Amino acid sequence: MNVLVIGGDGYCGWATALHLANRGHRVGIMDSLVRRYWDMQLQVDTLTPITPIQERLRRWQELTGRTIDLFLGDITDYQFLITALRQFQPEAIVHFGEQRSAPFSMIDREHAVLTQVNNVVGTLNILYAMKEEFPECHLVKLGTMGEYGTPNIDIEEGYITIEHNGRTDTLPYPKQPGSMYHLSKVHDSHNIHFACRIWGLRATDLNQGVVYGVLTEECGMDEALINRLDYDGVFGTALNRFCIQAAIGHPLTVYGKGGQTRGFLDIRDTVRCIELAVNHPAQSGEFRVFNQFTEQFSVAELAHKVQQAGAAMGLKVTVNHLDNPRIEKEEHYFNAKNTKLLDLGLQPHYLSDSLLDSLLNFAIRYKQRVDHTQILPKVTWKR
Repeated sequence: MNVLVIGGDGYCGWATALHLANRGHRVGIMDSLVRRYWDMQLQVDTLTPITPIQERLRRWQELTGRTIDLFLGDITDYQFLITALRQFQPEAIVHFGEQRSAPFSMIDREHAVLTQVNNVVGTLNILYAMKEEFPECHLVKLGTMGEYGTPNIDIEEGYITIEHNGRTDTLPYPKQPGSMYHLSKVHDSHNIHFACRIWGLRATDLNQGVVYGVLTEECGMDEALINRLDYDGVFGTALNRFCIQAAIGHPLTVYGKGGQTRGFLDIRDTVRCIELAVNHPAQSGEFRVFNQFTEQFSVAELAHKVQQAGAAMGLKVTVNHLDNPRIEKEEHYFNAKNTKLLDLGLQPHYLSDSLLDSLLNFAIRYKQRVDHTQILPKVTWKR
């Protein structure tokens, strides 16, 4: 089918676009390239050398014979968005086109406003475009497990059945976001749910855990197709960051006690989850929520795994517990359900010694590109 990947130049979006194209879908990428601009603003760079998007797509066509359409522009510009949609005629829209960093959103007022406007307005524009001209299109939206926070009860997939004063109802699961970024995702979820209930649209909200890894089948075909791998204190995520720190001999940066527990998944499972959602669309008027992760780990557990894997490779890996720059529970209950994607056929890649070895070797290969001044956190939630 015709699948438009919004944010297709980014970490998850690029891997997904290539994966869907390789599975026979007609794929288009829509992106403003603002993520590259933010890197320049913050004076950070991905560990891996990323070629311009036009060169990426040209190399993809040379290797596979498949073309991917490119639409350069900002989805907060409705005229650009609707014009591109009319040209491409999507049957599914995969929406990665958001500012995705919690620390970025907490830098200051300006970055908080930028995050909320970019994320909420962009998604609203997509919903109105679907309502007005593409009512049968299926929206596959990347949410985040961070919408739920860390409640002292099990986390269901999007909805919870409650009994109150003798009556029972199934309602959206309560949200306790921990940053301005996570708040924007909650607003998205409410807006999409509204659009499905009131306008009869169809949508799948994928509340994704923390993604690790860099290689998928397609991204590993050629260095020009390689994915980004962030390690800095703003855009770097836990396991990727730890592996790069281990590769350069920097102590692993565990925030606080390290008991913060989250859902994690391999980038190869991210692209497969998107494929499953696209191939099994929601019904008209349905707002589905899938919790998209495969395993749960605490930050301290991840650091220990990297330390062990590094030692087996002859690396001396130490762990530093830093003052936590975030406001969050460092020890808490966390048990989230994640059965719906498994029911659709997901066969997870679980975190293994071989995967850690591969990620560490990858980090060692490019370690000369690491800017040591960008490793420690520079953004704080505290006043």
